[in-house]
Amino acid sequence: MTNKKEHKMRPIPESVEETEAFMKEKVGLGESFDLGVRKLIILKKQVHVYYVNGLTDTAFIIDILEQLVDQNDTERHTQKVFEKVHNNLIHQSVDEIKTLDELVDQVLSGLIVVLVDGTPIGLVVDVRSYPGRTPVEPDTEKVVRGSRDGYVENIIINTALTRRRIRDERLRFEIMQVGERSKTDIAIGYIKGLADPDLIDIVRKELSNIKVDGLTMADKTIEEFLVKQGYNPYPLIRYTERADVASTHLMEGHVIIFVDTSPSVIITPATIFHHMQHAEEYRQAPAIGTLERWVRFLGIFASVLLLPVWFLFCLDPSLLPERLAFVGPNESTNIPIILQIIIADIGIEFLRMAAIHTPTPLSTAMGLIAAVLIGQIAIDVGFFVPEVILYASVATVGTFVTPSLELGVANKVSRLILLIGVAVFKLPGLIIGITLYIILLASVKTLNTPYLWPLIPFRPKALSHILLRRPYPGSTIRPSIVHPQDRYRQPK
Repeated sequence: MTNKKEHKMRPIPESVEETEAFMKEKVGLGESFDLGVRKLIILKKQVHVYYVNGLTDTAFIIDILEQLVDQNDTERHTQKVFEKVHNNLIHQSVDEIKTLDELVDQVLSGLIVVLVDGTPIGLVVDVRSYPGRTPVEPDTEKVVRGSRDGYVENIIINTALTRRRIRDERLRFEIMQVGERSKTDIAIGYIKGLADPDLIDIVRKELSNIKVDGLTMADKTIEEFLVKQGYNPYPLIRYTERADVASTHLMEGHVIIFVDTSPSVIITPATIFHHMQHAEEYRQAPAIGTLERWVRFLGIFASVLLLPVWFLFCLDPSLLPERLAFVGPNESTNIPIILQIIIADIGIEFLRMAAIHTPTPLSTAMGLIAAVLIGQIAIDVGFFVPEVILYASVATVGTFVTPSLELGVANKVSRLILLIGVAVFKLPGLIIGITLYIILLASVKTLNTPYLWPLIPFRPKALSHILLRRPYPGSTIRPSIVHPQDRYRQPK
C-alpha cells in the first residue's frame, strides 16, 4: 500500500528515459503487446507518446504525430519546445498532468500522453475509441412508437445521448473513477438548480467512499454499495437503458448514475411505483396510457396474489360464494396442490432461464416443446391438475407484464412466501403474510426516500398522477419526492 501511495504522489520525471523505465517496471511496457510508446525527435528534443492499442483512434493519432513532426521543417530550433508541442496538438481536448499515477490512469483509459524531455508535465489528448456497438432499442424496454436509440457500454456515448435531449446549460456530468484496479469511470448526472443538493451530496459521498478492487459487474456492484440492500429482494434503485426515460427523470429532479461498460443507468431515488411505469404509457394518448397502466397494475397484483388466493380457496372452499363454486381443482391427484404449484413455478423459472441461454433460432422450438410436450403430458399423466397450470401461467404472465425485471423476480419470491403461509395457516396465514408484506415495503427507504410513496405516506394528489396518466400540459408540478429546487415544469 505504501508503494501505491508513493507513486500516486510521485511527479513525472523531467527525463523521458526515467518515465519509460517506470512504465516498463510498473505498467508492463514491452511485456503487454497492446501498450506502446512512439518515440520522436521534435526540434532536437525527445518526445514520447504513450498509448494502448484497441482503445484509441489510430487516425487521430496519425494526424497528431504528423502535425508534431512537421514542426521540424517549419519551426526554428527553440528552447520552448514544450509550448510549441502543446500549441500544435490539433485536438479540442488537451489537458496537463503532473503525476505518474495520472499518466498511468489516462493511458490505460484510452487516452494518449505526450511527454517532452526536460519538462515534468504530460499532455493528455482524448483520442478514445472504445470497442462497442451502436445505440439500438433495448430489448427489455421496447415501445410501439418512440425512439429506437438506447444506451450502450460507452459512457461517452451515453452522456451524449442524454445531452442531445436536454440542451440545458445547467446539466452536469461529474466524473470520477472507482476501483483500485479497474478504475471504472462513473458519471453523476443531474440538472443544477433543479436536483436536490442534499441528494447529490449523498450520491457523491457514497460513490467516493466505495473501496473495492474492481467493478467488473459495473452498475450492479455500484447498486449494492449505494443502497446497501442486503437480502431484501425488492429493487431500491431503477435501471433503464432508454435515453428518453433517463432524461425525463433528470427533468423531474432525479440523479442519474452512468457507469462505463454498462448499457444501463441508475435512477435515484426510486420508489416501487417507478418500477411499475413504462415508456409506452407516455407514447399513447392519456386515456390509452391510463388503461395500459391499470392493466399493468392488475398483472402485477396477479403475479403476487392470484396463486395464494386460489390456493386458499382450494384448501377452504367454504370461503367461496356459490357463483364462484367452480373455482378450484375439479380433478384429484396424489400430489398435494402446494407441491404442484411450487414445481410449476420452478419449472417456469427453468424455462425462463433456458430461454435466456437458448440461441434465438431455437427459442421458438423450445417454447413449443415446453407448452405442448411438458405441460400437456404432465396433465395427461396426472402430475398436475389443469387449474394449477392455468393459474401459474397467469401469474407468470403478470410477472412478464412488470416493466422492471428486478421487481418481477422480487414479487415471485413474495408469492412463494405467501403460498407457504397459506399452506400452513390457511386464511390467517394469507392475512398475516399480506400485512407483513405491506409493513416490510413501508419500512424500506432508499436514499432517505419512502419506498411506498405516495401511498405511504399518503399524498392523494401525487397518487392520482400514478393512477392516471395525466396530459403533459396539465402536469405543471414536479413530483415532490425528489425535493426539486424548481417545482414547476412550465413557466407560470
